[in-house]
Amino acid sequence: FVASSISPFLTESLEMIMEVENENSKPPCFSCAFDNQNGGRSFSAESYLASGSLKRVLLTLDPSPNDYEDDVVEMFGFQWVTEMALVESCGLLFGLLRQQIYRLENLVQMSSSDFGQAANLHSEAESIRHQCIEFLHYVKVFIFRYLEPPKVENDGMLHPYEELEAQLPSMLVEELHALTMHIGHLCELPSSVLAAFTIQHQAKVFPPSWHLLHLHLDINWLVLEVLHVLGEKMMRQVVYANHFINLTGENLTSISLFETHCGNLISDLISLSINKYIKVRPSEALISHHYPCTCIKELWILLIQLLDHRNKGSHTECFWSLVNKTLKNIFERPSSSEGMSGFETIQCKDPLSFSWWIITHLTSLYQFDRNGNLDEKKQKKSNWKFVEELLKKSTDAQAGVLEEHLRMHLQCCLTLCRFWDLNLSIVTILWDYYSKNLNSCFTVPWLGLKGLANVSKTSLSMLELVKSCCCEQQIPALYNSSNSYFIFLSILAWMMKEEAENSGMHPWKQIKGRVYSKFHRRRMQELTEVGLQNFFNLFLMLAIVAETEDIVSRVLDLLDFLTPSSITVSRRALIWRGHFAFLLIYVEKNMDINVLAEKLSNAFREKAKEFLVTKNDYTQKQNLWTLLSTYIDGVQEVFETSSYLSLSEEKLLNDGFTMLLPACRGAELSMVLNFLQVVLARLRSVHKRVSQGLQLGNTAPDAQLPLAAKEHHLAVASALWRNFFPYLKSQRMSQMPSSPQLADTAAGFTLLALDIPSKALSDLQPQPVLSMMQLFGWDDMVWPQLVSRYLSHLIQNSALCEAFSSMGYTSYEALTVRSWFRCVLQMFIDQRTGMLAKTDAERTVGKSYMEQLTEMTRLIFKLSEVENILSKAHVEESVFKQDPKNALVQFIKAVGRTYSGLQTLPEKSAMVAKTLEYLGDVLKYVKPYLKVKGPPEGLQLTYWIIGCLVKFWAPILATSKAQQLLFRIVDCLLLPHSVLQQDKELPVALLSAIQESLPLYLQGLSFICCQSQTQGAYLNQLLGSIIQQYFGRFLPSSPTALGAGQHPMLTALCSSITAPQMLRLRKTTLHVINENYMQFKGNAPPPRLASVVAFILEVLQRTRSTELCDIDLVLPAVLKCMVLVNELQVKKISTDIVQYMVEGCQAGSGGERATQLTSVFRQFIQEYTAVYDHRVFSILETVAVLDQTLVTSLIPTMTQSLKDSERKQGLGRNAAQR
Repeated sequence: FVASSISPFLTESLEMIMEVENENSKPPCFSCAFDNQNGGRSFSAESYLASGSLKRVLLTLDPSPNDYEDDVVEMFGFQWVTEMALVESCGLLFGLLRQQIYRLENLVQMSSSDFGQAANLHSEAESIRHQCIEFLHYVKVFIFRYLEPPKVENDGMLHPYEELEAQLPSMLVEELHALTMHIGHLCELPSSVLAAFTIQHQAKVFPPSWHLLHLHLDINWLVLEVLHVLGEKMMRQVVYANHFINLTGENLTSISLFETHCGNLISDLISLSINKYIKVRPSEALISHHYPCTCIKELWILLIQLLDHRNKGSHTECFWSLVNKTLKNIFERPSSSEGMSGFETIQCKDPLSFSWWIITHLTSLYQFDRNGNLDEKKQKKSNWKFVEELLKKSTDAQAGVLEEHLRMHLQCCLTLCRFWDLNLSIVTILWDYYSKNLNSCFTVPWLGLKGLANVSKTSLSMLELVKSCCCEQQIPALYNSSNSYFIFLSILAWMMKEEAENSGMHPWKQIKGRVYSKFHRRRMQELTEVGLQNFFNLFLMLAIVAETEDIVSRVLDLLDFLTPSSITVSRRALIWRGHFAFLLIYVEKNMDINVLAEKLSNAFREKAKEFLVTKNDYTQKQNLWTLLSTYIDGVQEVFETSSYLSLSEEKLLNDGFTMLLPACRGAELSMVLNFLQVVLARLRSVHKRVSQGLQLGNTAPDAQLPLAAKEHHLAVASALWRNFFPYLKSQRMSQMPSSPQLADTAAGFTLLALDIPSKALSDLQPQPVLSMMQLFGWDDMVWPQLVSRYLSHLIQNSALCEAFSSMGYTSYEALTVRSWFRCVLQMFIDQRTGMLAKTDAERTVGKSYMEQLTEMTRLIFKLSEVENILSKAHVEESVFKQDPKNALVQFIKAVGRTYSGLQTLPEKSAMVAKTLEYLGDVLKYVKPYLKVKGPPEGLQLTYWIIGCLVKFWAPILATSKAQQLLFRIVDCLLLPHSVLQQDKELPVALLSAIQESLPLYLQGLSFICCQSQTQGAYLNQLLGSIIQQYFGRFLPSSPTALGAGQHPMLTALCSSITAPQMLRLRKTTLHVINENYMQFKGNAPPPRLASVVAFILEVLQRTRSTELCDIDLVLPAVLKCMVLVNELQVKKISTDIVQYMVEGCQAGSGGERATQLTSVFRQFIQEYTAVYDHRVFSILETVAVLDQTLVTSLIPTMTQSLKDSERKQGLGRNAAQR
């Protein structure tokens, strides 16, 4: 008990005594010439605070325990007896002090810009200042050590020294008074001296003016220290300046001198602050200090410490009392300065703002302790009484304080609230003002647009703005970021929170009546939109820090005072935003929103109904949309804020949306669908988190919450399916442009069906995920843009794959591949019109759709089935990076290669079934192109992709399961009705597409003809029909043009294909040519004969082989041409053909071709020798050069033909022929 009751002053005294050994003998002084980075100190080590000088004075300890220990002390260049000097030579010493001050003033006069003299002047001025300070410190030490306290009157005779000693206190008071009169007011120093405040602290050499200025500060402070030490030594008895009183008749005591000097000094310091304040903008008030240098700051702290210390022990005035007096004098602005002391005439243009500024900055100095260290926990003495008066002046309507100043005043007030104990009177004064000015914008014109955002755009931004008032803020930044009303709300919020935490009694109960009483029916109806915003800001803040439900209930009652007819659209939107802001507070405080949500959603339903029935009134629709979009934004913010979605959020998703969605267009629909996606994603995310919490067996206090949350999740899911999905379903085949969000939202619903299947609509049950995929992913009637985007969201979803596996649905991947086939094939169908694109710009596939298809392709190639096929076919990964068209062709090739690698019949049969599943009704996909014969890109793509199918899937299409598809392909693409009409020209685009892709079909079909067991004859017929239809269409009018655009059949015949396939194609082609293009009408040659024989020659040249079919089908006709046609070009080409065939038969192994060749020539001789003997012999002469044996073998036939000819003519022997 004894230990704990030791006075803190005693503890500090003991500490100071123990520190004596470390004391610096250099006397403390004001110095701003120090590096504040060193050790992080606020003040120089020589300062009165950091050196401990102030602390020693306040604790009544020896001011300089290590100094003045010798018998003699040197002052002003003279030796003095330490223990007697002041008693014997008081007047002389003070005279010498004044002389030194005079010397320093002369140095200031002499000071010039000569840098050579600067160091000498600095040194001399520093020496003078040091002597003056040392003397005053000596006075302090002398009083403490050697001055005897007053004794009881003694009748005995006193020693002359004792008489002098008894008069010393009185003498000191007179000399100190004279000294203060000599140095005058700080603020009255010449401007050249005061300018020294601006000298950089880092300087090493200072001018005499700097030293003089700081000496004035030292003297002003040391006079107070000396008077304080004297008072303590005299046991606080009043010391009268007897000699001065006798001379002048004026009263002068130690106490009056201390008070007068204090008053003058505070007045001077305030005067200096006024000079600094002139240059301060209101927006920078809190970051602009009131002191020109740290010495002034230290002097203020010294005054605070000394005056408040003296105030504790006696009835002397405290620091704030003296400051308040001085500031009141500034307000009075006396018209005449007669009879007033110097400080009472201070003038200031804006005393109110200055008073706020100076008090705020002085309050912050209360954080420093006696050693000059920051101590933020230190109790700070308040000055509320005076500040209340200032606040009344600031909010006085007659004073008309501008917003730009009011903001600064309230910034100061908020700062003071943080420093001082709480004072609800402040709130009362401010509320009286703001309740009358709720309709004001509180803007500062010169701040530009920053100050104009008076109405929040969303409920969340409204709440965030208000929440910023309830938390720790950077007060200096508030000037630009807030208006004075928000700063008032910050003050109110601070009071509420602090009082509730400190006293336990909530201040809301004390001010509730005052707040509510200001709002009555007439006042509510007077509120403008800005006023209404300010109304919401106030009550939102109160709802955050006080009784939420009570406040919200009262707000709803107050809003009922508004007459519906007077509420504009923008005001109603604001009211809705306000409601949602309250909902967000409920959600953040984990309170059920049922009642408030019900009220809001009912209002929404009515407006959605109006929106649906309003058809032609554009303005009305715009107005309604303003409200509806406000509601949508608000609901989204609630869902994004709610942690568990367990507070009746489903109430906000009512059937108003079923009326809203059908009425939305363009950007409106886009907004609703975006909102819907957010809600779907949020529900799924929260539901997953809650479900995991339940699975983990959470034992935390809130473990019961997930159970309740799950019920609410089911309710939200049900509301989404019921009120949103029917519209989505109705739009999947709409002729309107398909919004990307439609696919995204459909994917969201699919994943919701996966997570919460029980709440999906009855027509989607019992397997809602499968139903959703069938509706949006696998239906051939849905737009490819929608399908590709929809499936891209889902293909890689592992949970979805598992769901299909668990339900035993094996076609999931195959149907997805089928959809990809369709999306690629239909990339040139114009979505906007549902027709084919007509212009060049429209024909180019949209960049976004191509990116979408590329992404879909990448994902398709990751499906297990597709990966399996690609790996078996050894397809490189670079395929994934190709464009979708090439990727599809690579996949088709891979399927063909995989099928060819299979060995067993069951495997092959299963693969055929799977490939047909991949394809689906492929002709249905391309029907739009075929129907209108365009666009060229679409036709090219169609014929190319399906041509690849026919070529690379030929083994599959040769099977009985797939032949029907093959026949349909031929009927639809190659032999449609329009092609069979010979007199009808085909469109150029269609012909071009067929020309490019026809080789693929011919090669595939020739392979199938070789393979097919049952339909061989029919397939051969089909192949012949195709060749017959297209050979002539692509045959040029003359041979010269043949090489320009290569004939597709030439390409087909000359490609690397298997021997049986090539033979079949060659035989069929030559048969068609022979039957249809080389038949003479009488002796008249067929049209374009030169081009036909040129084609045959090209085939022989390119293949470099002669087949039996060539000799059978072509040679007779060619020989006929050589006999009957006189056209040189035909003759030459025909001769080349015969040459190729004869040489081919010679090179060929075996005698079958030679025998056939001989047979053809024999037939030729028999037919034409009788009439065209010369031509026949001429041809045989040519052949004899190539193959003499052949011609030799034909001599008997020629002889017989000659005999038959002679017999027929009946003219005897024909000598010429023989």
